[in-house]
Amino acid sequence: MALNRRQVLAGGLGLGAAVGLSACSGLTSKAGSSAPTTSASAGAPVELTFVNWSGEGEKAAFDAVIAAFEQANPGITIKTDTVPYASVQTNLDTRFQAGNPPDLFRVSYIDMGQYTSQDVLLDLSASLDANAFEPGLFQAVVANGKPYGAPHQIDTTAILYRLDAFEAAGITDVPTTLEEAWTWEQFTDAANKLAKVTKSGQSAFIYDWQSAGAYRWLTWLFEAGGALLGPDLKSAAIDSDAGRKAVDFTKSFFDRGWVAKNSSVKSTTYPDGAFISGTVAMAFAGSFLVPGIDDGVKKKFEYGAMPQPRDVAASTDLGGNAVVAPKDGKNTEAATKFLQYLVTEDAMRTYCQATNQLPTLKSLTSSQLDFDIRPDLMAPFVLQAKTLTPEQVSQVTVPQFADLNLALQNELEKAFLGGRSSADTTAALAAAVQKAVQ
Repeated sequence: MALNRRQVLAGGLGLGAAVGLSACSGLTSKAGSSAPTTSASAGAPVELTFVNWSGEGEKAAFDAVIAAFEQANPGITIKTDTVPYASVQTNLDTRFQAGNPPDLFRVSYIDMGQYTSQDVLLDLSASLDANAFEPGLFQAVVANGKPYGAPHQIDTTAILYRLDAFEAAGITDVPTTLEEAWTWEQFTDAANKLAKVTKSGQSAFIYDWQSAGAYRWLTWLFEAGGALLGPDLKSAAIDSDAGRKAVDFTKSFFDRGWVAKNSSVKSTTYPDGAFISGTVAMAFAGSFLVPGIDDGVKKKFEYGAMPQPRDVAASTDLGGNAVVAPKDGKNTEAATKFLQYLVTEDAMRTYCQATNQLPTLKSLTSSQLDFDIRPDLMAPFVLQAKTLTPEQVSQVTVPQFADLNLALQNELEKAFLGGRSSADTTAALAAAVQKAVQ
């Protein structure tokens, strides 16, 4: 069962009351940062609580990793409390406010800023080797130059395409590497060809920017050489030539009829459902959707995967999750040991191969993993994840991310379906962004 990441955690953190509460690959052998506490140091057994959300496949993968950790660390056991994704924030808020946070919990990268801004997470500077990870992916857990979580996995977007549609459209030059990725001009040519062979009720493609995924539009902005925020992350930078170029191009998807109007940013028509139902020739889809898509297609048609197009640069979106520990937890030493283990090569390989999610360690992004579902499709996703830069990642992990994402939903919808000009759109976005971050 694929994990549903379509919802954004509603509202802000209620953590104000919590402030002030009382040899591995990719890691150093040092303990966690300031004065870790645990009864394990005295030889007593320790049970760590781990608040997590997961589908069936992810839970099985986590269980396997946890079992291996417990075998390697006698005296430490982990009790997992699996909660629905939509209610995890409320669950955590309640625990923090009661002064009894879990020893470990999972957090989306795009929500990291809400926790780091409240200073409630354990500093892992002494426990993680930043150089072992892809720079852009490690940045997802960094605030003020310090890492506050284990960058466990990432999921990102690539293009799934129907072989029969490409054959009908006469598209034979299909890229397999980032260097071969289509330019925006080549993508335009392919979309026009596909639009000519699609039937009534079908579209050339669908993009995965619906609802909480509105921030995935930033891929086009980054490809055009633009930015949402200035280097200080406290000023808007989107009202630029690159910003207007990105709005112009993505607005043309609707103007040219390449995508259905009901697939815009406020739509509830998602790429996996559209691709499975046969209403699109291409789907920009996350790697975590591949198992569900493959099960849904049931060999009704053949399909492949390729990188996203590129303009002045290649880029993609940041999906995925970290696992973190509260700085005032009762068992920070044992929790740190688990966070270290979680991002070893063996543990990360086990988890990613079982779930079709992507690794963050350089040693694994540069090797071929044996993914359980459609390993033949996964190379473009792994390559795409490496295009994210630390500067780009920092823009979607700020504490105000939820407000920025809402601004993208509101303003892009007016451009895509309301006919508003690109210049007016970037100006409106700049105003909303500035209000959010100032």
